[in-house]
Amino acid sequence: MPRVRVYSRSGCHLCDELLDTLLPLLRNQADVDVCDVDSCSDWLEKFGDRVPVVEVDGRFICQYTLDAAAVRQALSAGPNAVTAS
Repeated sequence: MPRVRVYSRSGCHLCDELLDTLLPLLRNQADVDVCDVDSCSDWLEKFGDRVPVVEVDGRFICQYTLDAAAVRQALSAGPNAVTAS
């Protein structure tokens, strides 16, 4: 099953909105980890205020707002897909 990781922060309205839309979209299609960037110095350094960020199987998918089409495409592409830069 694909692994979706969302880097977010407590009290972030963009994060809350993204998760409210993303979680129902992923139901029974992926394992989801919601990571509070403030809980890990590496994440805080990497993302700072640039949250939320969505990754699928370690690949960057979108930030700030949900790109549902890109998430669906990443889920259907599988773990070995290469994302365009």
